[in-house]
Amino acid sequence: MMLRRGFILFLPRLVGLLVVACCSMSIVYMLACTPKGDNQQLALPRVHSPTAKEGYEASLQEREEQHHNYIISLKKQIAQLKAELQGRTEQLKNMQNQYPDSLDIQLDHSKLEKAQANLLAFLRSQVDKAEVHSGVKLSTEYAAVPFESFTLQKVYQLETGLTRHPEEKPVRKDKRDELTEVIELAVGSLNKPDGVSKAKPHVYTASDFVEGIYRTEKNKGTLYELTFKGDAKHQFKKIVLFRPFGPVMKVKNENVNMADTLINVVVPLAKRASKFRQFMQNFREVGIQQDGRIHLTVVYFGKEQMNEVKSILENTSKSANFKNFTFIQLNEEFSRGKGLDVGARFWKGNNVVLFFCDVDIYFTAEFLNSCRLNTQPGKKVFYPVLFSQYNPSIIYGDHDSIPSLEQQLIIKKETGFWRDFGFGMTCQYRSDFINIGGFDLDIKGWGGEDVHLYRKYLHSNLMVIRTPVRGLFHLWHEKQCLDELTPEQYKMCMQSKAMNEASHGQLGMLIFKQEIETHLHRQKLSSKKT
Repeated sequence: MMLRRGFILFLPRLVGLLVVACCSMSIVYMLACTPKGDNQQLALPRVHSPTAKEGYEASLQEREEQHHNYIISLKKQIAQLKAELQGRTEQLKNMQNQYPDSLDIQLDHSKLEKAQANLLAFLRSQVDKAEVHSGVKLSTEYAAVPFESFTLQKVYQLETGLTRHPEEKPVRKDKRDELTEVIELAVGSLNKPDGVSKAKPHVYTASDFVEGIYRTEKNKGTLYELTFKGDAKHQFKKIVLFRPFGPVMKVKNENVNMADTLINVVVPLAKRASKFRQFMQNFREVGIQQDGRIHLTVVYFGKEQMNEVKSILENTSKSANFKNFTFIQLNEEFSRGKGLDVGARFWKGNNVVLFFCDVDIYFTAEFLNSCRLNTQPGKKVFYPVLFSQYNPSIIYGDHDSIPSLEQQLIIKKETGFWRDFGFGMTCQYRSDFINIGGFDLDIKGWGGEDVHLYRKYLHSNLMVIRTPVRGLFHLWHEKQCLDELTPEQYKMCMQSKAMNEASHGQLGMLIFKQEIETHLHRQKLSSKKT
């Protein structure tokens, strides 16, 4: 009890001692502390020093500048925050307008990234579904979706409607803008550095664009294949783009070197020596002199006019110093399928591009490049839609004379039509032709064998490139439909004959020629009376 009372009396004294000690320590600390250095804090000059006024002014000015700069920085940050806040507010309003029923939507970055990933996966799946990387099996020859070809100036199209314009300038703004965008995107992609090659890259422009083909699968998207000039002769740059109902996506960018790609032109023939002479003139100028990477295989049926045909071939060989040809003679009835099949199988060299051709065909060097670029062993075969010439005597009946052959080869609705029902002119690698089984040798005479082979390719996993080409022409000739043909073959022959003569308008002028002349005669009589 005594101890507790003593402790209570001693406690106020202890508190007082502690307060005195703390105050003493504070005074000692204030006396001992000195101002900070220049790097941390400006020391104020002493009041009685000779530079006191100037020092205070300099210190105040520096402090004022620091505060001014700090205020400017804060204003900038506030402005940036306001702009960002306004942008986020607008985004939120847009989302609320787009989804008015989902007012409780949460902006989760992980969900946004997942949505973007799902969209990209969908677009990739559209590429996989379309015929981009490989072909798909089709049921009939009408199931293939044809390509359309285009250059910088023109579009060559199949589905022309009643206007029947086989080629036209893309006057529709949507089509013009679409192709311009694709070409610009391709040029930009080609000029994008790959980060591997240290050599000075070739800068591509739209003038390097050679040609392109495109087609739209209505439930997938649009496929574009564009060819540009390469760094050297016979070298090209090929780029594949795909628009899966959205932005164009680059699918492939590859170098294509065709310098060593040989084409074996296989021509079945019986008689027709004069037509063969015309064909060899085209073959010499284009195949030998301009292209130079070409072989000719002639499969001749029978012996009539055979010596004349061989003489034409040997004269061309001597005058052009051309040795890359093969002449095969068969003592049997003419069969186009048999001739092409024999010519294709006769080749003993490395895998080669086969171009199945006829003597009434005219081709250009550009077409031969298209033949190479649109074939790939185990991947693609090329079925070009050629332009078929009308009867020149009807087309140029009002002229004093018929123009030369080169001047006649103009792609217009008055001069011809796209032969979209014909599948005879085709390019494919020999390995694909052998693997598919070749032609049906039971088909004799004219017609049918080409459709049968075309259907084989459609039923396979090979991609069939079907597009009109501006460098392949079927020259007009009078067609003879023989009585020996089967009813189906004879019907096909007559349809082809009717299509070959002239356009609907020109045939109409011939049919109603008498009525037109009667009308003109009446007009003259009435003008004389007045």
